[in-house]
Amino acid sequence: MRHTWRWFGPRDRVSIDDMMQAGVQGVVTALHHVPTGAVWTPAEIARRQAEIAVMTDGAPSGLRWEVVESLPVSESIKTQTGDWRAHIANWITSMRHLRDAGIEVLCYNFMPVLDWTRTDLAWRRPNGARCMRFDFTDFAAFDIHILQRRGAAEDFPEEIRDEAARRFAAMDDARREQLAGNVVFGLPGAAEHFTLEDVRALLDSYAPVTDAVLRRNFHDFLEQVAPVAQQIGMRLCCHPDDPPFPLLGLPRVMSTEADYAERMAAVDLPANGITLCSGSLGARPDNDLPGMMERLGERVHFLHLRNVRRDSDAIRGSFFEDEHLAGQTDMVALVAAVLREEARRRAAGRADATIPMRPDHGQDILDDIGRGGQPGYPAIGRLKGLAELRGVEMALAHGARV
Repeated sequence: MRHTWRWFGPRDRVSIDDMMQAGVQGVVTALHHVPTGAVWTPAEIARRQAEIAVMTDGAPSGLRWEVVESLPVSESIKTQTGDWRAHIANWITSMRHLRDAGIEVLCYNFMPVLDWTRTDLAWRRPNGARCMRFDFTDFAAFDIHILQRRGAAEDFPEEIRDEAARRFAAMDDARREQLAGNVVFGLPGAAEHFTLEDVRALLDSYAPVTDAVLRRNFHDFLEQVAPVAQQIGMRLCCHPDDPPFPLLGLPRVMSTEADYAERMAAVDLPANGITLCSGSLGARPDNDLPGMMERLGERVHFLHLRNVRRDSDAIRGSFFEDEHLAGQTDMVALVAAVLREEARRRAAGRADATIPMRPDHGQDILDDIGRGGQPGYPAIGRLKGLAELRGVEMALAHGARV
């Protein structure tokens, strides 16, 4: 595996120097400041590459921008409204510019409205570490009583509705504001930041978009972008829904192995591939991550290795971001499946035999606490995860379980 690290640009509290000292081999980043739907210009791409290439003292880092995460797919594209055709044209132009700059792997997602959703960004663990958590009842309290989405109550079981009402009644204004902020939290430096009114307006725009319509729109998108990616040598890899089940009354079309198989079959080209995120997919008890890697591995272009622990075996339920080797996904079995796929690729002479991975998310530990970094992306917590995953990989590569 190729060990990469997500970086949010010069404003990120985790620096290029930190990545160098962690032993990172490549950088995963994006132009978060460019508005969704606009073209990523060669000049902006080159500027980000130059920022990655040097340490804080001006010394060369030796690191390169190797994976794009993410080139946003606009809500207009997903709903096929407004300027959606122009946005697809701009997306293709941006993809061409990225490939001209030497970048070959492009991660994106097709999640409606919210990119990823958590109710707590710094949940305290018994050892004092902090992690992100999705609490299904807290989310119900947000959806029903704070956002006040029409029809929200009908989307939750009666016992969840009742408990959500009790929790909301017990919250003071500061806690209600904090919960709302956590749910609509965005990336640092992003061009867009949603308010509750923005979310309500976006939800209204999705009123005619059923599950079938979103799948059709996704296939239309793939039919336009994947052939171009195949032609220019770009590997596209769609990230799963996070969490991988319906929220806010919206359809979800990248939550299961069957979803992935359907999207790949829709445009059956090697360039139309997968980001296998063990954390997002692992939040559903019916997703078999090692098995998915075995069955879908030839189209896995990027790996997010993280672990979650679910509170129950419900399809829609609460979970938290556990340590990389401590959650409910068998990470050793998953890494073993990755190494087997890489061996198959080498035997077949594939140029992409080594799959880029990054230790996704991480708990805030030690000096991460109080540093004020991006939730889920601490320096030391991810370094710990990378070291653990690197150890598993090395042990397996020496014959322990492969």
